[in-house]
Amino acid sequence: MRADVGGGNMITCGRETREKEADMSLEINIEKRQQGTFIVSPSGSIDSETYMELENKLQPVFEAAPKAIVFDMKKVGYISSMGIGVILTTKKTLEKAGGMVMMVNLQPQIKKVFDVVQAIPGFSIFASIEEADGYLMRLQQEEMEKRRYQ
Repeated sequence: MRADVGGGNMITCGRETREKEADMSLEINIEKRQQGTFIVSPSGSIDSETYMELENKLQPVFEAAPKAIVFDMKKVGYISSMGIGVILTTKKTLEKAGGMVMMVNLQPQIKKVFDVVQAIPGFSIFASIEEADGYLMRLQQEEMEKRRYQ
């Protein structure tokens, strides 16, 4: 629905506004870190229109046999069940290969979604990438210490 507010100015309201908000595109940046860690930073909405983009971008990461994938969710404003499915599938795939998935910088509305579907207890969630990096460093140091005494 459009309404003329005079002088040729139009405002958009109702269903059309919701469609435009939901039609947010998805950009994905992937950064390879040391020792098989990848930071996946989606930006936008992960929904039924965009989840395949995330799946496709993750394929080369899986082929690199990662030890950890960190989803930096700072710029994700919306996630649907399809987006949750991609993240849960990533978690299951990586755990089968001995790796782990972490999420950082969740917006309150995104954290709420994971709380509702009870996905968070199976994830390691950190306030920042630095905190996740520190955790990974401690894990690696512990593993090196174990091997030193064997």
